[in-house]
Parts: sequence; C-alpha cells; structure tokens
Amino acid sequence: MDYYSITTILIVLSALFGYINERFLKLPITIGLMVITIVFTVVVVVIGQFDDTLLLQEKEFISMIDFETVLLDIMLSFLLFAGALHTNFNQLRVQRGPILAFATLGVLVSTFLVGIAMFYVLKMMGLNIDFIYCLLFGALISPTDPIAVLGILKKAGAPKKLETKIVGESLFNDGVGVVVFLTIFAIAAKPDAAIELSDIATLFGQEVIGGIVLGVMLGWITYQLMRSIDSYEIEVILTLAAVMGGTMLAHQFHLSAPLAMVTAGLIVGNDTVRNSAMSETTELYVDKFWELVDVLLNTILFVMIGMEMLILTLDGKFIYAGLFAIPIILMCRYISLFIPIKFFAKRLDFVPKTNLIMTWGGLRGGISIALALSLTKDMHRELFLVITYVVVVVSIIGQGLTVEPLIRRLTRSKN
Repeated sequence: MDYYSITTILIVLSALFGYINERFLKLPITIGLMVITIVFTVVVVVIGQFDDTLLLQEKEFISMIDFETVLLDIMLSFLLFAGALHTNFNQLRVQRGPILAFATLGVLVSTFLVGIAMFYVLKMMGLNIDFIYCLLFGALISPTDPIAVLGILKKAGAPKKLETKIVGESLFNDGVGVVVFLTIFAIAAKPDAAIELSDIATLFGQEVIGGIVLGVMLGWITYQLMRSIDSYEIEVILTLAAVMGGTMLAHQFHLSAPLAMVTAGLIVGNDTVRNSAMSETTELYVDKFWELVDVLLNTILFVMIGMEMLILTLDGKFIYAGLFAIPIILMCRYISLFIPIKFFAKRLDFVPKTNLIMTWGGLRGGISIALALSLTKDMHRELFLVITYVVVVVSIIGQGLTVEPLIRRLTRSKN
C-alpha cells in the first residue's frame, strides 16, 4: 500500500471517529478519539474470532506505518510549533525558572527514580531485566506529552499561571526527554564500549543548546521576512517553511528538532512579533491555519495510538507490570517536581496544590509509545511497549477525564 492510500485511510477514520465524538460523546478530542479507536479495534478483534479477514487487513495496515518515524521525525515538529505559537510568551518568561527546572532536573530525577523502582518491581515479578533497560524505560516514560496536555488543558479552566507551568514544561521536557533517552540508548546499545562523560555532555549540549539556537535563528528570520511584507498567504507559507526547513536542518546537523520548533513557535507567536509583523488579517489566518494543522494531526495521531493495540504482545505479566508502573510513575513524578516547586515557591506565587495538579495533569502520550517502538529486541521491546501502552491509555483516558474536575476543586478551595 502506498503512502497516499495509508494517509487517506487514516484521515477518513479520523474524520469518522472525530464526528462520532463531536456528535455523541463530546469528550476532549484526544480522549474521544482514543476511546473510539480502542472500541473499534476491540470490535475488529471480536469479529476476527469468527472471520479474521478484517483483523488481518487491519494488522497489515498498522504494520505498514512506521509510528516512530511518522511521529518523531514528521508530526512532532508541526504539533510543537502549533502549541508554542499559541502559548502566552509573557507568562512563560515570568515562569521560566520553574519551567526550566521541571524540564531538565525533573526529567532526569524521574528517569532514575522510575528506572530504579521498575528494576525491583520487575525482579519481584520474575522478570530479570538489566538495570540499564529499566533506566531506558524511565527515560521514555518520564517526559509528559505536550500534544495530549495541550488538548486536555484547553477545556480544564486552570489558572493561567498554572496552565503556563504545565504547558511550558510539556513543550520543553519533550525535547530534553528525547535527548536523555537517546543518550541512555547509546549506552545500552553498546554495553561493553567505553563512553566518556564528556561524550555524553557533548551530545546533550549539541542537541539541546544547538536546537534552541536553531529555533532562535528560525524565529528571527521568519519575523524579519513577515515584517517586510503584508500578504497573509505568503506569511502563512513562511511559517510552514520555517517548520519544515527547520526540522530538516535539525536532523541534518543532529540538533533537537522539538526544541527548535518550540523556540521558533514562541518567538513567532509572541505579542511583539504579532504587533509589528502581522496585520490583523495575517494574524487571523496564521492562527487558524496552525489550529487546523494541530487538530488534524492530533486526530490522526490518536487514531494511530488506538490502533497500535493490535501489534502488542498481550502477555499477562506484561499487562500487570504496566498496571504496577502507573502508581510508580505518578509517585516518581511527584517527587521529581517537589524540589523545584519548593525552591521557586518563595519567589513566585504558586497555585495551592501545584505539585498534585502537575503530577496528575502530566499526561503521557504518543511520544512515549514512539520511543518504546524504537527499542530493540535485546532491550525487551515487547515488555516495555506493553507497559508503555498501558500507562499511556490510563494516563490519557483516566487522568485526562479527571484532571479538569481536580483542577476546579483544588483551585476553588483557595477562594
């Protein structure tokens, strides 16, 4: 099957499931699409017990999609740019200290805590997995997913300063998390090779700092070009070119494309650029174009996540391990946020119970699944893929459906 046919099927399914959600379920789009897709997949499996024609066709279709490449190398840049474009830059600048701490120190602490805890839990279950592979799982599951978080928070009604922390952390810890994962992956892939600390620092610095610098350059060039003309059609195309060209450059020079796109999106979307480089018409079209891109790619992404269930090795022990991992990951996230929140609470006015809200509102999504799919067989790919899938489904559906009432209850109690 060619790429056009695969894309067509995904868009048709996304449109159909999106309509069902909007017409009947009325859930946030990320939750609704995942629920409908999982139900659809389960129905296909049940039908397959009597006639496996449709089941085999769907499995073949899913196997043709390189989820890791599609999400990490293509979709993620568009989604992060769109998310950053509509993020309040001034609030983000005020909250830059805790956001930076959450996205770096928080991810690293969570990675090691989850890795250590899962190492002992899996051992108690009779699954003897090397520590480095448990650490690799900690790295792929620790970053929160900005795609899922943004979709849920739009309807959660969180105070702006709290929303900025959650969204800002999710936008940046994604790029940092991928770099941490790739670093540990390189060590795990060559366990006998000597890897110097300087090599790790160089890789981390090149990816993170290089990605941010590239994003600043892209944002500045896009701003200068948009300021010199007044044509909404061309200005929309300029933003699209910045994302596509910037992503290609990041991959070419081994820089973090996610961090580059977040940085570029924040620069292009801030009020100064909007007021000096965009007319009202241009601003309207730029915003609407990227909102549409965001919704379209979100629908496709969560349909793919739901359908990925068909390729999992649903071993009983693997599923139980996934269920055990849920409270472990939540507890480790709470601990990893504790020190930065305590440190900055003296200087910034934090919403009460910020740690609890950020822990429950830190959803896992497609990025974790994509990273799990990149594991090799020697890294216990099937085990960690099932664990990751269980965590992601419970996170998006369970936490996603309850984060809004939790935020309303905890923030209302202040008044």
